Amino acid sequence: MIPSEKIIVALDYSTKAEALKTMKSLQGHKVWVKIGMELFYAEGPQVIHEAKELGFNVFLDLKLHDIPNTVGQGIKSLCRLPIDMINVHGAGGQVMMEKAREAVEASKTKPLLIAVTQLTSTTTEQMNTEQGIQGDILESVIRFAKLTKASGLDGVVSSPHEVRAIKEQCGESFLTVTPGIRFADSESQDQKRITTPSHALKLGTDFMVIGRPITQASDPKLALEKILQGTKE
Repeated sequence: MIPSEKIIVALDYSTKAEALKTMKSLQGHKVWVKIGMELFYAEGPQVIHEAKELGFNVFLDLKLHDIPNTVGQGIKSLCRLPIDMINVHGAGGQVMMEKAREAVEASKTKPLLIAVTQLTSTTTEQMNTEQGIQGDILESVIRFAKLTKASGLDGVVSSPHEVRAIKEQCGESFLTVTPGIRFADSESQDQKRITTPSHALKLGTDFMVIGRPITQASDPKLALEKILQGTKE
C-alpha cells in the first residue's frame, strides 16, 4: 500500500473546469495537488482557493528563478495565497534561495519551500553540453541539494533515482519531491529519469508527483486507487 499523503497529483490542465473535474473525482483521498505554470497562468489564483475548499493541500509549482530581490518579493506575494508548498530553482544560487526563505518565514501561510535540482527531462549529455556542467547528473543534483540545505530550505525536487544519495548527504528529514513517476506500461513522454510508484517508495521519496497516469486516465479515481493499492505498476 502507498500512503495517499505521499502522492501529489499534477493538474497539468489549461482550464479550471478540467482541474475541478479531476479534483472532485479524487475527493476522499488525502492526496496533494500540484498547480503549475499552465493552469496558474491560465486561471490565476482562484483555482488555488477552490482546491483548498475541496480539501486538498496545494503545491504551487512555478519554479521561480530571478535576481534575489525579485524572487523574494515574488514569494512574498504568492504566500498570500493558501498554498502548502512552493518552489524555486536551485540554480538561482544561495542568496536567491535565502531571500525566498526569508519571505516564507515572514508569511502567515509558511508553506514548505523546496528547490529544483536538475529537471527529470534533463540528460547527462544536455547538462554537459548545454548547461556547461561537467560530470554526471547525480553529482549536479547532490551539489544543488547541499546548497539548498545550506540556504535553509526544506528540500528539493529530484528524480526518484537520486533520493537515497540526497538523504545520505542532507539527512533523512530533508524532503525529496520526485516527478518522473510512471507505470511500467506507460510512455515516458518528456521525462527521462523515471521509475514506478512502488520503486519510488522503496527508494525513500517523501512525495511522488504523478500527472498523466492519473489525469489522462478514463477514470482518474480508479487509476489513483490502483496506485495506492500497488496493483498498477
